[in-house]
Amino acid sequence: MTDEGGSFHPLRLDAPREEVLARAAGLIGDAWRSFDHARPEEPPLDERLGALLGAALPERPSPALEALGDAARILDESIAQPRPRYFAYIGSSGLEIGAVADALAACYDVNLAVYAAAATEIETQAVRWLAEFVGYPAGFGEFTSGGTVSNTTALAAARERALPGTRLEGMGGIRAAVYCSQEAHYSVARAVEVLGIGSRHLRALPIDGQRRLRPEAVAGAIDRDRADGIMPVAVVATAGTTLTGAVDPIDSLADVCAERGVWLHVDGAYGLPAAAVPSRAHLFAGLERADSVSIDAHKWLYLPKACGVVMVRHTRDLVSAFAHEQGYLPHQGRALHAVDTTLEYSRPFRALKVWLAFRAHGAAAFREAIERNLHQAELLYQEVARHDDLEALAPPQLSTVPFRHVQAGVVDPSAHNAALADALQADGRVYVAAAEVDGAAYLRPCFVNYRTTDEDVLALVDVVREVGGRLAGGGR
Repeated sequence: MTDEGGSFHPLRLDAPREEVLARAAGLIGDAWRSFDHARPEEPPLDERLGALLGAALPERPSPALEALGDAARILDESIAQPRPRYFAYIGSSGLEIGAVADALAACYDVNLAVYAAAATEIETQAVRWLAEFVGYPAGFGEFTSGGTVSNTTALAAARERALPGTRLEGMGGIRAAVYCSQEAHYSVARAVEVLGIGSRHLRALPIDGQRRLRPEAVAGAIDRDRADGIMPVAVVATAGTTLTGAVDPIDSLADVCAERGVWLHVDGAYGLPAAAVPSRAHLFAGLERADSVSIDAHKWLYLPKACGVVMVRHTRDLVSAFAHEQGYLPHQGRALHAVDTTLEYSRPFRALKVWLAFRAHGAAAFREAIERNLHQAELLYQEVARHDDLEALAPPQLSTVPFRHVQAGVVDPSAHNAALADALQADGRVYVAAAEVDGAAYLRPCFVNYRTTDEDVLALVDVVREVGGRLAGGGR
C-alpha cells in the first residue's frame, strides 16, 4: 500500500485515519453512554463473536472499520467493571478522562524507562500530587502496573536496607522474615517468594475484633525471630484489606517498627484514597511515618488499569535496591533513570491519566466521589439490617460490605451463598462475587465506582433477596 508521499507502507489502514479515529470515538461514546445506567442482564456471546473465536490467524487484512466494530462487540460482551452495578472484587470504573489520557499516551508511546523530558517531569509532579492527596511525605515515587509490583518494589528496598548486598549476593541461606496481617493481600506472599525470603517466612499474624493486625503480635514475632537469628525485613500494614476493608493501626505499628529499626510498608492499593476524606482520615493516623506506601489509582481513584504507584520517604532506598550501569543505557549527565528505581524497563506513561484527571476534575471532586462510595457502603449495611433474611458481617470501615442471605430453612448458609453468587452472576442484573470469611461464604460487594447510585445499592438488596429466596425455595 502506498502512502500520500508515494512510498510503500505495509501497515497503512485501508480507510482514512480520520475516519477510523471518528469511528473509534463513536464506539467509545456508545460505551460511555451504556455505562450511565445499569442494563438488565449480561449479554450472551453471540454468533458473530463465536465465529471470530474460531477463526485462524488472518493472512489477509479485514476492513479496519469492520474490525473496530468487532472489537467493540467483544468488549460489550465482556464483564465490564465500569458498569454501575458491578460490585465484585475491587475494580476500576474507567474514568472517562483517564481513557482519553491512555489513548493519547499510547499514541505518543513515550517510554518512561529513561528520561523522557516533559513526560518524566509530569510523572514526578503526579507522584507529588498523589502524595499530597493522601497525606504522605514522599521523597520519591514511581508508577507501576499495580499493587503486586508496587509491594515487591517496596519490599526489595526494605530487604536491601535490612540485608545490604543481597541484591548482588542473593540470600545465601540467610534467614529473614516479613510480618503482616493474616488477611493481607496475596501479593505480599508473592513478593517475599520472588525476593528469596520465602513465603514460609511470611508471618501472617492475628487480627483483632475489627480484623486489624495486632501490634503486640507483630512486636512479639519480631523479638522471637531476632532471638532465633532471623532478620526482620519489613512489616506490612494493610490500609484496606481486600476481604473486608479493614485498616491496620498504622501509628501503633509505626511505634513497633521504630523501636526495633524495622521497615514499615503500607499496602494502600485499595483503601488509601480514603485517607483524603474527612470521615475516614483518622483511620490512617501514622501514615506519614511509613517508609513506603503503595496505592492503585485504578481502584478507588477510578482510573483505567493499570495505574499503581509506590512511594518512599527516601529516594536512596530505591536507588540502593535497583540502580545499575549498563553500556546501552548511559546516564549521560543524569543522576538517575527510572530503571534505576523500578523493576520495569518498558514503562508506559501511566502518570498522564492521574495528572490529567486531577487537572480536569480537581482533588475536591475525588474526595466527594470517595465520600459518596462510603455513604453507599453505609446505606447497604443499613438496608441489610432491615431484613431478617440478610446478615452483615460487621459495620463497614471503608466501602466493602460482606453480607449473606440467611433465609429460614437453608441448612448450609455457606453453600447457599456460594451458589447464590453464581446465580446472581448468571442473572446479570447485578454482579457480585463470593468470598470466604472465617470459613463461611459471604457476598462481598465493594463500592469503588463513581457511576454507582443509591438506587443501584437498593437494587443489589432487592435482587439478592429475590434470587436468594428462589434458590432457597428450590433447594427444599
